[in-house]
Amino acid sequence: MPPFKKILIANRGEIAVRIIRACRDLGISPVVVYSDADREALHVKLSDEARCIGPSPSTQSYLVIEKIIDAAQKSGAEAIHPGYGFLAENEKFAQACADSRLVFIGPSAASMKLMGNKIASRAAVHEAGVRIVPGTERALQSMEDALTAASQIGYPVMLKASAGGGGKGLRVVSTEQELRSVYETARSEARSSFNDPTVFMEKYLVKPRHIEIQVLGDLEGNLIHLAERECSIQRRHQKLVEESPSPLVDNELRQRLGEAAVAVARTADYYNAGTVEFMVEAASTPEECKFYFLEMNTRLQVEHPVTEMVTGIDLVREQILVAAGRKLRYGQEDIRLGGAAIECRVYAEDPQDKFSPSPGKINTYFEPSGPGVRTDSGVCAGSTIPIEYDPLISKVVAYGEGRKQAIVRMRRALREYKIAGVRTTIPFFEVLLSHPIFVNGGLHTHFIDEHQLVERMEKELEKAETIPLIAAAIDHFHQAHTPKRRSQRAYSLWKNYGRFPNRFRKW
Repeated sequence: MPPFKKILIANRGEIAVRIIRACRDLGISPVVVYSDADREALHVKLSDEARCIGPSPSTQSYLVIEKIIDAAQKSGAEAIHPGYGFLAENEKFAQACADSRLVFIGPSAASMKLMGNKIASRAAVHEAGVRIVPGTERALQSMEDALTAASQIGYPVMLKASAGGGGKGLRVVSTEQELRSVYETARSEARSSFNDPTVFMEKYLVKPRHIEIQVLGDLEGNLIHLAERECSIQRRHQKLVEESPSPLVDNELRQRLGEAAVAVARTADYYNAGTVEFMVEAASTPEECKFYFLEMNTRLQVEHPVTEMVTGIDLVREQILVAAGRKLRYGQEDIRLGGAAIECRVYAEDPQDKFSPSPGKINTYFEPSGPGVRTDSGVCAGSTIPIEYDPLISKVVAYGEGRKQAIVRMRRALREYKIAGVRTTIPFFEVLLSHPIFVNGGLHTHFIDEHQLVERMEKELEKAETIPLIAAAIDHFHQAHTPKRRSQRAYSLWKNYGRFPNRFRKW
């Protein structure tokens, strides 16, 4: 018997599509909500029922708790899955669901409130015996307070929004002068993004690795971890590539990270799916690596597919079953990693214009497939990428027996991927995945800047655009001045170089 008859999905895009498919596997009828901008969206087309909740701006639709609750009640849904983003980590939304006798597919409002406050969560985690990044134990009260704290911690430091995430309200500061110039800016961004101007300070680790642990718990207090994901490839403090297992982590370090993550989750009486994030200082051996608690995300993560690929566990399915009161079907001893998986987030962004959003209509859309390739997307040919929302098109996941095979398959998948009408981040990933240091696993959170990957990508794109023009000019010249057979040589140049310039990349 299905755990629920009907679930409302309070989200959009690829995560809404992902949850729809999990519902269908469980025999549950999926209901979705949509704004005016998403009337023709894929998640609307795939659902059993769709309800409009307002104008395109998310502040008038996807972020309005009352509209989501009303849509669920009118549809007859018994539960709400928030996905990620929007209201997924809003304790008021979780409480509103409980007050309306709707099951919230996620943790309790109390758990979300504790872990959503970065200052309170740091204190709770420290009390539980898990190492935290050195920093302030309370909110900064003034510029003078910030200057004093920075002198005690030692530059460089980070200003961070207490209620924040996704790089919002975060500033790296190397000098007193920089701190004076960005303190109010960080507070202002925190206020506008999270309606809370509170900021605190942490020591800035120069070349750490960002490694997170997936946890899963039930309502009976059973709690396990599903190993790690490495998310060190970031731009502006936002993840672009994730993989599991991490090339840094061995079994002993994995056990230490996993035990720390479970301890963090227990401090919040946590259940359902969540992720505990750590900053890891790499050392000559895994045994010497130090790690620090960064934060806990009280929701499903964007990068959850890589964990699903290496563990064989459907995390969305488990979320739904736990929310229905089912006991976890796995103990810690049942969790085994097999192979390696890597994920690239494909955004509608212009990599030649500082990765600015590239909204518009997708005219051509062809997803890669084949052995070891999975694509979680929320679009199809004819879909529109609205300017109002995050421009994520899809997540491409490649799986292999080992990391190198996963990388090779990801390269193949990216070459097969055809998207026209909007610019995408695919050219950037092609450059990244060909870099020898990345292939060898030498990752850290500043990898992109250190190895000037954006500049390398721009040169490759210029080359790709120039070669066809040269070939066309040669073709025109030969047609006008030489026998026909020479124009065939020009066509050969275009066919081999112009159409597939990536084949001739050299480092």
